[in-house]
Amino acid sequence: MNITSAPQVGIIMGSDSDLPIMQAAADLLTEFGISFELTVVSAHRTPLRMVQYAQHAKERGLKIIIAGAGGAAHLPGMVASITSLPVIGVPIKSSNSIDGWDSVLSILQMPNGIPVATVALNAAKNAGILAATIIGAFESTIGEKVAAYKVRLEDEVLTKVEKLKAGGQPNRFDM
Repeated sequence: MNITSAPQVGIIMGSDSDLPIMQAAADLLTEFGISFELTVVSAHRTPLRMVQYAQHAKERGLKIIIAGAGGAAHLPGMVASITSLPVIGVPIKSSNSIDGWDSVLSILQMPNGIPVATVALNAAKNAGILAATIIGAFESTIGEKVAAYKVRLEDEVLTKVEKLKAGGQPNRFDM
């Protein structure tokens, strides 16, 4: 947990086996200076903990919840059904998963009225970027960090273009 200030983002996962994937969201939030908390909340094994977490998240100061889950992946949707905060779901290809599609579809195919923003399979980093983008829409310092991050991504691609050109690769498209 980042304890420099009250957490703005809650990162939850159905099992500690999801931590290697969900760590990417924590790392990205740390890079942007966004405080977060990280814990295990299982929709199936600790349903009362899940309800309490979702019910009290906003009053504890959270602005967004990132929820990672594998297999049946009910955690993001169930949390979204309880809280008024935005929930970003991270489908995780787990040991009991069918190539991850079960997780993707469980999170993606929410019924009308209970939206969950869904990122790609195992894409917790994208969940962190999306959380930072949402916060950055209202906090200019975070918004500037997100903008600078996107400029760095562009610079990385343009550096690769130059490397290809220097290596003699044909390129008819140049801006």
